[in-house]
This record gives sequence, C-alpha cells and structure tokens, in this order.
Amino acid sequence: MKLSDFDFDLPEDLIATRPVSPRSSARMLVAEGGAIRDLHVHDLPDLLGPGDRLVLNNTKVIPARLAGKRRRETAQGVVEAGIELTLLEPRPGGQWQALAKPLRKLKEGEEVTFDAGLSARVVAKSETDVTLAFNLTGDDFDAALAQAGAMPLPPYIAGRRAADARDKTDYQTVFARHSGAVAAPTASLHFDDALLQALRDRGVAFTEVTLHVGAGTFLPVKVDDVSQHKMHAEWGEVTEDAAAQINATRAAGGRVIPVGTTALRLIESAATPDGTMHPWRGETDIFITPGYRFRVADGLMTNFHLPKSTLMMLVSALMGVGAIRAIYAHAIAAGYRFFSYGDASLLLPDAPDTSDMKTSLS
Repeated sequence: MKLSDFDFDLPEDLIATRPVSPRSSARMLVAEGGAIRDLHVHDLPDLLGPGDRLVLNNTKVIPARLAGKRRRETAQGVVEAGIELTLLEPRPGGQWQALAKPLRKLKEGEEVTFDAGLSARVVAKSETDVTLAFNLTGDDFDAALAQAGAMPLPPYIAGRRAADARDKTDYQTVFARHSGAVAAPTASLHFDDALLQALRDRGVAFTEVTLHVGAGTFLPVKVDDVSQHKMHAEWGEVTEDAAAQINATRAAGGRVIPVGTTALRLIESAATPDGTMHPWRGETDIFITPGYRFRVADGLMTNFHLPKSTLMMLVSALMGVGAIRAIYAHAIAAGYRFFSYGDASLLLPDAPDTSDMKTSLS
C-alpha cells in the first residue's frame, strides 16, 4: 500500500475551528454496508438499541501548552527570552518530556518560568524534544498547570487561531476522568449529558476505557510504503470490569462499537485473536491498515480524518478502501465539517438487523 492511496483533496473551508452547540447537534454521516445516510449525532438512540455497547475513552486532556520565559546567566547578566512548550508525557521522578519552540536555543540547565508560580529546569535535550523538571508536583502542579496552561489544539486549528477559555470546555469530553492526554478523543466531544441519558433509556450499554492520546496522533506519515511507518506509543488501560462487560456483550450477540479511533485501537490491543478481552495496561503502538482482521469492534463512531493519515488507514481497514473513498467524497460534497471540531460518522461494515429498533429516521 502506498501513502497516496489514502490521499484526497479537502477544501479548507470545511476544516472546523469551533464545535457546534449543543454538542449532539453535529451532523453525522451513517454508513451501513453500502448505504449512506445524512443524520445528526442526536439520532444515535434511533440507530442503536438493547444489546449494543458503546466503548468510551475517559481520558482527560491536560492544558499542556505553556508560554514561558527562558532564564540563562551569561557574562553580560541574566538573559530572558520567550519560549513555547507542549508537554508530551510524564517521565519518572515527576519530570516531563516536552516539545519546545524554539528548541535549538534552549540549553540544558536553563530555567523556564511560567505564570501561577510554575517553573521548570531543562535536564536533558535531544534533537526533537526536552526533558523538564518542574518546581511543583502532584496537586500543586495540576493546579498551577490549570492556570498557566492552554489546551493543546491540533495544528490545523492552532494555525488559524489561538486557544482560549472556551477550548478548556470544548476540547474536553463530558466523561473525562483520568488526566494524561495531550489531544482529545474527538469523536467523544459530540456527547452531552442529554444524549448519554437518551442512549441509556434506549437500552444501550457503556464501557469506559482509558487511552491517553499523545501528540504523535498528529505526526505525519513520512514514508511512501505505509508498512514502514512506526506508530507513536500511547498508554492505555482496560480494567477487569471493562473487559468483562465487553465479553458479555459479545457472548450475547450484541455489537461493540467504540467511540473514536483511540478506544478502538485500545480494545483491539487488549483482545486475543479470537476476540476475548482481558484486563490490559501498558503502551500500545498498534497500527491498523487494510487487511487487518478486527477482533472486537463491530463498527466505529469517528470524526473525519486528515488525508494520508494513519486514521484514514484505520477507517479504510474497517470499511474498505473503496467504500471510504465514496464516504469521504459524499461528506465533502455534502459540506460536512472535518477534523477535531468537525462532524461525526458512524461506520457499520454490515447492516444490522433493526427489526426491533425504531425506524422513524429523517
């Protein structure tokens, strides 16, 4: 497979820079087998029913983008200069790996100061990132970061506008519980409390898992032969209860539908080849491309992804390359909004038996 197999032309005016409100009013393309329908996220209770299970990623995005000042002592005195940092992941001893801009001017041993009394010392530097030791830890660090940090919006949004106070709510799911992500599981941003309750009333079950989405989700694929691409590892956990819930749904003949590619990648990592789920905790770098045999997922709710991205490869594996091309061509022609703050799709490779479900869809 070549990288060009997953390319398409996207008009820039279809890239969403703000979400719609309320969340569940976003449009949703529903692809069942070969059929495509144009609905809305709030139609989900009419599409799912008793026996179906949605798998939700309950990771919580941290305000990982920091603007600070470098402090370095020279023969001429103390020199200060602006620096932008994006936290990537924690390291042992309370340290953090981070991206820095500009990286080349940052030196080991330098101190960087931020608002809210937060500061950090550069303890190591590589060609791509730095390791920082902060002056605060635990709850004190979390409180200072909440004041000093901004949400780490994806490059295609950050290049058009700066993050603001609205993003601290907009770029967080309503069921976020475990801090650690530096990017949101964006399909989950469409859920609000009213929609979750409507799904419960319909008999749809929920299982929560945790995958801390890393900045690597935005890294471009740089090889033409996609089999040579190396995925960035991300930390995740499937608890014993979560594994048991998914196994019970599969045993009863129900559908397991992850909300977002992060939830899908995690449960596929935790499953044995026959689809049995086990408790799982660790890093996954699973790379799903066409030809992959799905172990657990019967479908996927997801947003519309970047051309030539690993996520385009994943949805092509689920639906088929030709089907995804048709789905994306329809979405572009119909004016769907793309990427993190954009609209949703519900991808179901095989049309389910809906004889006992509502059919009054518009």
